[in-house]
Amino acid sequence: MEKIRLSVFLITKNEADRLPAAINSVQSLADEVVVVDSGSSDATVAVAESLGARVLFHPWRGYGPQKVFAEQQCRNDWVLNLDADEAITPELAAEIAALFTAGEPAHAAYTVPILPVYPTQTKGHPWTAFHHPIRLYDRRRAGFKDHPVHDSVVVKEGSVGHLKGMVLHRSFRSLSHHVAKINETTTWRAEELVRRGRRPSSWMLLILPFLAFWKSFLLRREFANGTTGIVISHMYAIQRFLRLAKAWELSERQRLGLPVVFTLPGAAENLHNAGQASDHSASCPQTPVGASDKRSSLSSQTSSSTSP
Repeated sequence: MEKIRLSVFLITKNEADRLPAAINSVQSLADEVVVVDSGSSDATVAVAESLGARVLFHPWRGYGPQKVFAEQQCRNDWVLNLDADEAITPELAAEIAALFTAGEPAHAAYTVPILPVYPTQTKGHPWTAFHHPIRLYDRRRAGFKDHPVHDSVVVKEGSVGHLKGMVLHRSFRSLSHHVAKINETTTWRAEELVRRGRRPSSWMLLILPFLAFWKSFLLRREFANGTTGIVISHMYAIQRFLRLAKAWELSERQRLGLPVVFTLPGAAENLHNAGQASDHSASCPQTPVGASDKRSSLSSQTSSSTSP
């Protein structure tokens, strides 16, 4: 396959074990790979450089700001974003290459189905690829918004196309890693709820986990994954419960005048403005254990509302 004028960019921190699969999956497709690292203490930088990537350091400012910086470093107008725990399939590589055979692609941006692959699987079931974010786009007409947690591409001009080839997402190294990521991410999202004046009710805490399990198992078709799907659906229910429970805890401690600890800088100062838009430039999470984790699994399964 002849390489096309496409830049692939990734953000990383301590991803030496998972990064090779991501870079190797695009090496025959793209003529540039950019890795923006936020201070890895493992061999991430050395691994990326050994695979031909251009590596830059940028201090952590949150997911959105980190990706905005990364896309700005690309030399091509067309870019593809991957997380370090992802890899594109050969089918997706061929589909992307075909878009450029006649010149410029027809749309300004393209969505890509993300197929979760759990640690107990060698490949995921295609029925569970419910998340279709924009990953391939012309950065002259689209780009990531700079929200510290909710990183997504906004199209400013032009239409959006849809690709069928998949991105394989191995978000978790183990069940224990899944638990750790849920604990980390639900803390950030709980703080966002409190800042916006959301206080979960007792009924929501009681009912939501039950609804969330069946949403995952039936509506998101995790039943197709058998026992693995049961585990994933229970973890999703736990995730949704913890987000609300942590938001309730913060609200209750604030109501009682007890000390409240926030991990999102600026959260405590802005609580009196709950319900108003937060100052994203001053409110970004601390650097996570793995900056590329997550999040197609976690972020797609967790919205900023309090619905299941």
